[in-house]
Amino acid sequence: MDHVVLISTYELGRQPFGLASPAAWLKAAGAEVVLQDLAVSAFDADCVQDALLIGVYVPMHTATRMAEPILRRLRMLNQRAHICVYGLYAPMNADHLRSLGADSILGGEFEESLVGLYRDLIEARTRHGDQPVGRSIVSLGRQQFLVPDRTSLPGLERYAALLTETGQTRTVGYTEASRGCKHLCRHCPVVPVYGGRFRVVQIEPVLDDIRQQVAAGAEHITFGDPDFFNAPTHSMKIVTRLHEKFPELSYDVTIKVEHLRKHADLIPALKRTGCVLVTTAVEAVDDDILQRLDKNHTAEDLNHILKLLRDVGLAFNPTFVAFTPWTTLPGYAEFLQTILRLELVDLVSPVQYSIRLLIPTGSRLLELDEVRTLIRDFDPHALAYPWSNPDPEVDRLHQDIMQLVKASQKANRNRREIFTHVWRTTFNRLGTDTETDPDLSRLPASTTTPQLTEPWYCCAEPTDEQLAHL
Repeated sequence: MDHVVLISTYELGRQPFGLASPAAWLKAAGAEVVLQDLAVSAFDADCVQDALLIGVYVPMHTATRMAEPILRRLRMLNQRAHICVYGLYAPMNADHLRSLGADSILGGEFEESLVGLYRDLIEARTRHGDQPVGRSIVSLGRQQFLVPDRTSLPGLERYAALLTETGQTRTVGYTEASRGCKHLCRHCPVVPVYGGRFRVVQIEPVLDDIRQQVAAGAEHITFGDPDFFNAPTHSMKIVTRLHEKFPELSYDVTIKVEHLRKHADLIPALKRTGCVLVTTAVEAVDDDILQRLDKNHTAEDLNHILKLLRDVGLAFNPTFVAFTPWTTLPGYAEFLQTILRLELVDLVSPVQYSIRLLIPTGSRLLELDEVRTLIRDFDPHALAYPWSNPDPEVDRLHQDIMQLVKASQKANRNRREIFTHVWRTTFNRLGTDTETDPDLSRLPASTTTPQLTEPWYCCAEPTDEQLAHL
């Protein structure tokens, strides 16, 4: 009973960095490490029954919700193991996770803390002493990263692929060049843990990680940084060297609207070095909502960055928080009209039409008086403070849209078909007969835009199928 099991439930269709990175650290400390990615593999009960330490990785809302049944099973299977939950969502939900069987909670830069916990467990076993008391650690210290160990993870072909503009697929690898974020958007789950700070992963481990994934078949790399331009000099050094070594390799990044405007001069360099897709947290097209979220951009900025990206030929992947306490039926209809007017129908992942604002523990939204008077008691199962829209019709619309998107994606409808159904549902509930169908004739000829094939999203509720898989 001396091996370590690390478990991931969901990471947006990616091979989990949050398993591979600590695996390298733990192996360097002498541990035998077993990795289980339950997004693509069945749960292996045998390997956890005699484990010394079991770590469950929770980097996002969806993954944490999916971890709940796993934690219950782990404690039943192994009463003696030390169970640790680690990742961004662990410290925010510490009490609830402990109630499910977790002994320790680690957040922030978790690799060193995991190694420290493992060494304490080994020492306690050697001395025949009691197991170390559970701990809660949020470390933001700077680490010297190791090259992630991906040897025992499922092959990259098991994960989401990149669908290119020609309709072909490319095998996708995943890495991180930084963690945290220097911004303080009120709704963002990174803020309660990192508090406006970020930490870079040194250039050489990043490049070595990409090299090993290319050797394993990667033709495209997703950089999972919350904002690739938190450290633009660092990031551009990485992709410049990457392009020199692997000129055929493409990649995608996530960058704030504000940073795309501020660093507009770097956008052509992204294109030159192989970037094909930029994800941007637009969140809303209403300036009042954007101000409440403290996004530090305006609706007009969306028009500006669209032009910047289109001028150089970079695909755009906008994300939205479509349903907030301030969303109205006319406002949601205007949101859809903006998607159509800006010719974004083919670019918006359909799940984005159904995303509802989450207010987790520590959220800066709780600074707003209007939010504090709106919310109900914290719901640990939902991992958020429940709230209702002042107009019940908006909440009913959200339920309709959420079910529609799930059913449409299950039926494999394309983005234009799903948008049309969302449009009809919205205007029917609005009670207008003047706009029953969107005028899609204004859109360019239907083409495939570069997109990742994973249809879900980090702050979406898990589907019944995802939960059943566990």
